[in-house]
Amino acid sequence: MAITLSQDYRPGMVDLKAGRLSREIFVSDAIYHAELERLFARAWLFVGHESQIPNPGDFAVSGMGEESVILCRDRVGEVHVFLNSCRHRGMKVCRYDEGNTAVFTCPYHGWSYGTDGRLVGVPFFREAYHSTLDRAQWGLVEVAQLARYKGTVWATWDPAAPSFFEYLGDFRRYLDLTLDSWDGSEGGSEVIGGVQKWLIPCNWKFPAENFSGDSYHNISHRSVDLVGIGPSGSGRRDMRERQMARRLQICFPERGHQTGVYALPKGEVIPAAYRHSSVVSEYFAHCEDERRRRLGEWGRVTGSPGEVFPNTALHPRQPRTIAVWHPRGAHQTEVWRWYLVDAAAPAEVKSFLRDYYIRYSGPAGLTEQDDMENWNYAHAASRGTIARRYPYNYEQGLGHEIADYEWDGLNLPGWVMDLTEAKSSEHNLRNLYRRWAQFMEAGSWDELMSWRHAAATGAAE
Repeated sequence: MAITLSQDYRPGMVDLKAGRLSREIFVSDAIYHAELERLFARAWLFVGHESQIPNPGDFAVSGMGEESVILCRDRVGEVHVFLNSCRHRGMKVCRYDEGNTAVFTCPYHGWSYGTDGRLVGVPFFREAYHSTLDRAQWGLVEVAQLARYKGTVWATWDPAAPSFFEYLGDFRRYLDLTLDSWDGSEGGSEVIGGVQKWLIPCNWKFPAENFSGDSYHNISHRSVDLVGIGPSGSGRRDMRERQMARRLQICFPERGHQTGVYALPKGEVIPAAYRHSSVVSEYFAHCEDERRRRLGEWGRVTGSPGEVFPNTALHPRQPRTIAVWHPRGAHQTEVWRWYLVDAAAPAEVKSFLRDYYIRYSGPAGLTEQDDMENWNYAHAASRGTIARRYPYNYEQGLGHEIADYEWDGLNLPGWVMDLTEAKSSEHNLRNLYRRWAQFMEAGSWDELMSWRHAAATGAAE
């Protein structure tokens, strides 16, 4: 599907050589509408978790860009993602957040759809349609591609997009830091406490860049650190890890994904952080031992916030979450946050983590409140006629990225920025906007899949 370059977005608004970004890409309504077509209609997007729909007939309403979608499991157990819109007049066929059903019935004119998307009921089919309506052609609109990975469900509207695993590339190892069980076994996570949802008056790219690796806003959370919101009731949640590990930012320029990690020295173990509960402390101590045994050298790597391009945020350590920044216009974002725990964890561990997650993240969480104020005021202060004339600065760490990073016998895939001494960098943030600009300018997936061209060139040589 070829796409014409928008007249409102201009190459040069993202100037990564100089470390400058135009404020227009955050506050322009025209650029926002171009994003919906050029970005959200083409990229792979996170939809939900299979633990939300464990049984046939289960459903959970989610979103892809501005579109409402239904994540459901049909009567034979297959997972689907459908546009939540009746094919007759467009009414939402599902107005509940979650539940179980045999059919989705449109409340406007009564067309009914099975959980496999087929149109199964049409009022006055014989009388008004004279039995000629081809129901096979009028089922719910289904996503072009769907992928299930370690309990998570992803989808794209674009049949020309690469597979999900090709879209991820080598970033898959870093995504696993969020999705695998705490003991290093594959998968095994489940959603706890439902999905938290709230609105923020800012462009979706503000939170997306923050979770891509904004390492410069520690002053924002100073009061939270003083309160002692860590999982043991004192200090930061990751202070001991920061003190003993290499702190790294890692990105994949060809794909737009990025994350932070801590790389521990050989022989060091993750510091205990749950000492106020013996059951919880013993569970995580056992898990850390098992993780090192299963993963070997990779067990020295622990996760930090990251982003699967374009708008899925990862928080691999406590609180362990996945968030999506749903665009709701140039000036508003609807945040959905899923909280994850090991499905096999004892009930006391799950209860402890649920309490901690709520006080740390989400609309009532202390750190998220700090972040939301920053994004809110930064966006509002960038909308004026004069403010739009002046770009943002993204120069931190420019030109100091390292490929094929190795430290203490540990090799890490991706382009790496070592923050251990540098303290902060905008390396990952630039990567987000590099890929954003590529999507805004590329007319097809052939232009976006540069890794295929590199592989073909190498093979030819």
